[in-house]
Amino acid sequence: MKRVLIITYYWPPSGGSGVQRWLKMSKYLPENGWQPVIYTAKDAEYPVEDLSLEKDVPPEAEVIRRHIFEPYSFYKKFLGIKKSEKVKAGFINEGKQKKGWKENLSIWIRGNLFIPDARCLWIRPSVRFLKKYLKTHPVDAIISTGPPHSMHLIALQLKKYFNIPWVADFRDPWTEIYYYDDLKLTRRAHQKQCRLEKTVLQKADKVVTVSPHCALGLKKIGAKDMAVVTNGFDGDCNHTGYESDCFTLSHIGIIPPKTSPTIWEAIGELIHENQEFAKHFKLKLIGQIDNRIRDLLSTYGVLGHTEFVSYLPHDRMSEAQSQSHTLLLLIPFFDKAEGIVTGKFYEYLQARRPIMGIGPEDGDAATILKETQSGTMIDYRDKDKMKTYLMTLFSKYLHSCALPANGIEKYSRKALTKEFTAILESLFQMG
Repeated sequence: MKRVLIITYYWPPSGGSGVQRWLKMSKYLPENGWQPVIYTAKDAEYPVEDLSLEKDVPPEAEVIRRHIFEPYSFYKKFLGIKKSEKVKAGFINEGKQKKGWKENLSIWIRGNLFIPDARCLWIRPSVRFLKKYLKTHPVDAIISTGPPHSMHLIALQLKKYFNIPWVADFRDPWTEIYYYDDLKLTRRAHQKQCRLEKTVLQKADKVVTVSPHCALGLKKIGAKDMAVVTNGFDGDCNHTGYESDCFTLSHIGIIPPKTSPTIWEAIGELIHENQEFAKHFKLKLIGQIDNRIRDLLSTYGVLGHTEFVSYLPHDRMSEAQSQSHTLLLLIPFFDKAEGIVTGKFYEYLQARRPIMGIGPEDGDAATILKETQSGTMIDYRDKDKMKTYLMTLFSKYLHSCALPANGIEKYSRKALTKEFTAILESLFQMG
């Protein structure tokens, strides 16, 4: 088997969305002729942990863990956060409407002193270790996956020393990610971020990302050779049947602060206007919830109809999805959101439940929903359309909501790994 070094921060025991792409790809790499060599962090500050994911690590994988220093212990001490509390990924202000000077200073330090991200102090020791490792344990290709984009900078340095094909995999954008403008960057820090991003995009032998709009954005910044390999779902979904006593609308995963409030307003109005809907409706939110979302649910009268589940192990997600009548997809409300297609989206497809998406109607997720006939995407502000679609689904909730989900097979992790290994093979042959 050929060997591929995968540089990733997220790896079991990490849970959440960041770990899924390369854990699942690694699972199917061996049957495609590639042995995964995982370079990852030891004792990392993961937002969530999920020990159930350990079973997906293939026996052929070589996993190298190296100690990482992260500044979160100082951050917690400075803000008076308990040591045991997790720092939520992408939550710039932890849901506070009004930030004090400590929060503002912390954000400024994070944005301007830790470039490109809080894992930047791991770059130099990782390069030093991997240079020695690769001399005695050669590999045929390198993949770096970000965020955190410090992983790309490790691979960039290795590329200078070794003539090994390098693929930079962008699960999310770099300077165009939805919370980038909240980092309080100085002009100098912004210029450095842009310079590093452009260097990675131009020096990598191949740049891969998860959606056509993201690919377009990266090309404009300077990517010279782009490919799209989407996220996907793994295995079959065991349909366990609905919760029979209520019409359940479920959202699974992190709800970031930049979410359109119109959906909560629409639900609140239906609860107020329609007694039958109010009697049967339940909103189920599984995962990390920003505090402002709770405030909005309370404001619009939805809180009393809401069930919160802080976290579910990944192996129980399919059960939660299949017990729901409708799955809610929330795309962050900001410019350039057309390319956001989260990993969760494909697992929604797998569940064959109607998907109610709130986001750009001309985005990549909307295109897939239309192509697979799995649901509909509604503009962030279109309250009337949200209410109409919910009532259409509610009127059918006593019947099966399973969908044919046409053509979703190409989004299986097994099929997508074949796509990625085709890229590796082409680079290997060129090398």
